[in-house]
Amino acid sequence: MTIIRDRVYKTNVSSSAPPSSRGQPARTAKIDAFILQKVTAHPGDIAKLVAERFGISRQAVNRHLKRLIDEGKLVASGATRSRQYSPVVIAGEKFELPVNPSLDEHDVWRARVGPRLEGVTKNVSDICHYGFTEMLNNVVDHSRSSTATVTVSRTSVSIIFVIHDDGVGIFRKISAALALPDERFAVLELSKGKLTTDPKRHSGEGIFFTSRMFDTFMIESGDVSLVCTSGKSMLFDKREPYQPLENSFAEESVTGTRVIMKISTLSGRTMTEVFDRFSDTLDENYGFVKTLVPVSLARFGDENLVSRSQAKRLLARFERFKEVVLDFSGVETVGQAFADEIFRVFPGDHPNTHLLWINTTPQVEKMIRRAIAARTSG
Repeated sequence: MTIIRDRVYKTNVSSSAPPSSRGQPARTAKIDAFILQKVTAHPGDIAKLVAERFGISRQAVNRHLKRLIDEGKLVASGATRSRQYSPVVIAGEKFELPVNPSLDEHDVWRARVGPRLEGVTKNVSDICHYGFTEMLNNVVDHSRSSTATVTVSRTSVSIIFVIHDDGVGIFRKISAALALPDERFAVLELSKGKLTTDPKRHSGEGIFFTSRMFDTFMIESGDVSLVCTSGKSMLFDKREPYQPLENSFAEESVTGTRVIMKISTLSGRTMTEVFDRFSDTLDENYGFVKTLVPVSLARFGDENLVSRSQAKRLLARFERFKEVVLDFSGVETVGQAFADEIFRVFPGDHPNTHLLWINTTPQVEKMIRRAIAARTSG
């Protein structure tokens, strides 16, 4: 319909029309995309948000909203002053599966999940297929659960999968397998990738890549949650009430393991793009050789990163990668011993692993440079 209106518009307007008017279809698409992306979080004030973001009148915003309603993408409720908007629910189902060796994740996808994604763009469908089957396979192979509850929800703007098992709990199992003193360390290890408790049958790549393909990826077990948004991993602990991210995870402890995956139906992300980001495209094996690790996961609560033991915990299994990018977002300062262990001691012992760093404060950058200078001068 946009194309038809555009043709009529060009027919009725002289060639002297200003450049801004010729770009209206693109601007319309941009405004529509913004509305669809933000409406879930702003059901009651979406009109105000759009007007401020694009510098247009409320009447113009209302025209966008009405058209999206007519196209079956939004639904409105309430009187004029209390009007609220929400995405149209296209499909939804919740079902329970018996977990046993004969449970085939691809059969579940073909019979129960894939058909509900009809009409979704191929890149989004591919990501959903990969992530759903990887996570359901993890339940079969790792959870020791008797059942799994699956929820599939598709709206005009997003697709959400929830897979909840009643097993041993992912963080507890990893902690036991790696002899970790605290389940929160399991979140750090998962964020690195190449982690599995069954190396004969698994590469340890499924959670890492799934968490980077979806817009939001969350694993909840017990009191601990791993949350990955926009490719950045965060740790949340229900025992620390000052933690942010309200309404994004359960208030109560989660029995077993619950995985939540959400992606926008407008996403342009592709599986190949994500794999390429962490692979060596010049290597004939196209291996998983790069990783990005949030340094903040090496600390608990608001403690400072000052000791060599904290650094060693962060560095665990780095030698399995050719390149490790350390993301210092949220870390204001580090101690001399912490920086020295990472940037002087580790490179000396593991010359085949290249360390990079991003998002540092001036203090952190100074400590890193000091450690590197000590290594090179020695």
